[in-house]
Amino acid sequence: MSPWRAGFAVLATLAAAMLELRAEPMSPAGHARLEPLAFPDLAGWAEDDHAAALKTFRRTCATVAAEEPGLRPAQAPDAGLRRACAAALALGDAGRRAAKDFFEECFEPAWVVPPSGQGFLTGYFEPEYAGSLEPTERFTTPLLARPDDLVTVPQGETLPGLDPALQAARRTDAGYEPYPDRAAIEDGALGARARPIVFLGSPVQAFVVHVQGSARIRLPDGGVVRVAYAGRNGHPYASIGKILVEQGRIPLSQMSLERLTAWLEEHPDEARAVMRQNRSYIFFRRADEIAPDDGPIGGAGVPLTPGRSLAVDRAVWSYGLPVWLEGEWPRGQGGTEPLRRLMVAQDTGSAIVGPARGDFFFGSGPEAGTRAGLLRHPVRFVALRPKAGR
Repeated sequence: MSPWRAGFAVLATLAAAMLELRAEPMSPAGHARLEPLAFPDLAGWAEDDHAAALKTFRRTCATVAAEEPGLRPAQAPDAGLRRACAAALALGDAGRRAAKDFFEECFEPAWVVPPSGQGFLTGYFEPEYAGSLEPTERFTTPLLARPDDLVTVPQGETLPGLDPALQAARRTDAGYEPYPDRAAIEDGALGARARPIVFLGSPVQAFVVHVQGSARIRLPDGGVVRVAYAGRNGHPYASIGKILVEQGRIPLSQMSLERLTAWLEEHPDEARAVMRQNRSYIFFRRADEIAPDDGPIGGAGVPLTPGRSLAVDRAVWSYGLPVWLEGEWPRGQGGTEPLRRLMVAQDTGSAIVGPARGDFFFGSGPEAGTRAGLLRHPVRFVALRPKAGR
């Protein structure tokens, strides 16, 4: 994310809540059980593109080596991960065989078994919408810049007089107070501090960007502006997909991102009330530094790689952790196919909670969005832990 999403599709929270896969974080792996494995135990390990995974891993290693905390600080990398990162940076680019040897020499796999007995995987993406830098008759819904009175509460800390459940606050002359929620912000509670950076065509599009945490905005002159996560108001995230299913508006069997956004667009008055039940509100910045071919900036502070970047629970895991995913995932609009993929923890999200909970980054645009919306499947979540003394 990046994305506070983060980290997170609307359907991610819905599916996780429905299957009761949330777990309270506990070091080193929450309430999960770790079962040691050998690399031959991982179905499809030998056939994966380890060079692609190593390239993604090395991108995060640059921030580990520089001791940068990331956009959304996670668990600090331990000495073993720092040593593995140093080795990866020294190795440089490598072919598949050398990359595979690197992971096998530096890590050992451990199956993360949560109380439910299995992990859970969803998908997310970077939306792409038409928009404008100025309000027009067509583009009326703003994405707002981070206000100067917003204070983000560091992971695991609290502020005096503030509910510990809140992850941000408003700084005032009298101290700290809860930041306005979504409804209050939309009604003008920020006053002059509500500074738009871009305008979109509908509140539903803006809501999707809030959930995903980043977007590409196509301007009328043909240019493209990237927006990235810059903070949030600190209120807990609520899944409107889950709300609509519970209200009987959309059957769970029919729930998808397209179905959800279509319902919201078709019922604007009801949609406004439903979206306001998610009190969380995201602020953005222009991300002109991102290369056109790069993905959005994730929680680790580096561009995400489609098909290799994974959002994890930052209260449990550190960025840079290699994770092997093993299970099934959707094939088009029907059926499934095997998922056997080495990923790298580079992002997080408010809906990504639990030691065996992952969110798979698919890339940018509508096709990536369709694929992300279909992925809500059980998965074997295998953490590659650095070998001791290496």
